[in-house]
Amino acid sequence: MSIDKVARIAGVSTATVSRVLNGNPAVKPGTRDKVLAAIKACEYQPNLLARQLRTSRSRMLLVLVSNITNPFCARVVRGIEEEAEKHGYHILLCNSESRLTRESAYLRLLSGKVVDGVITMDAISCLPGLTTLIGDSPWVQCGEGDPGYRASSVTIDNFKAAAAAVEHLTSAGYKRIALINGDLRYLYSQQREAGYRAACGKNWQAVVYADGLEYQAGVQAMAELFTLPEPPDAVFAISDALAGGALHFAHEQGLRVPEDVAIMGFDGVPFGAVTFPPLTTIEQPMHQLGVRSVQLLLERIDNPEVETVNEILEWKLVSRGSV
Repeated sequence: MSIDKVARIAGVSTATVSRVLNGNPAVKPGTRDKVLAAIKACEYQPNLLARQLRTSRSRMLLVLVSNITNPFCARVVRGIEEEAEKHGYHILLCNSESRLTRESAYLRLLSGKVVDGVITMDAISCLPGLTTLIGDSPWVQCGEGDPGYRASSVTIDNFKAAAAAVEHLTSAGYKRIALINGDLRYLYSQQREAGYRAACGKNWQAVVYADGLEYQAGVQAMAELFTLPEPPDAVFAISDALAGGALHFAHEQGLRVPEDVAIMGFDGVPFGAVTFPPLTTIEQPMHQLGVRSVQLLLERIDNPEVETVNEILEWKLVSRGSV
């Protein structure tokens, strides 16, 4: 399939198709959509090697994701991919599990010019090693926003969001509010626990650390909480997946939610709206986190001297039946 046929189907010139493929921002959105639809209909595959030699760009972005099975990560990646495609880029996805050996293998693609920049969703503890590997290449942190590094970042105020969750539970009359946390290698885990402890103050506190962010890890963490001499009357989990596991444990034990124990999550992934009862949660702007990550990365690719940006997006508390 040739670029000429794409142009005929879209009703534009071959030059316009080339501008769309190269991510030229001067192309009108309507025209870009027509060209992208024609490319999809034709299953057109541009000669990436020829374009890379001509432009010194691969039009590929590397995305290092800590855990692609996490529904939060999957929603963010969808935003990354959609925004990248709007600008004529594609993504190369690495499920890194925050393992430096796996990350280093993918990051060699930067030095080989196979990718033009990188978005990371890895643990804060990995960042010193990543800084060395990434060097001067364009880099954006997504969800792990540490201004101490030279990368731009996009995240939310995890401390304030966690504190608001505890205050919501307190205002509903709960006295013994426990936290199900995750891996403290991640900055968001540290920040959410700090927000929880600050909001609890001198009141009753209990924290358990789940072995992962999967549903079953939430079941096990909830079971641990209910071995305490005085179990909690409310549980705040740092992810909706963990909160879903906590809900499952409560149902298995014959506990009424929220009458016997309230359960609150974090992220706002879709399944929380269909649990029984529906899950109260802190909703992150997952799609927008991905979109802004790409936008900031492309700014750095186009202008390596641009200032780094540490952007804090808005979150919201979604009150449902589990509290």
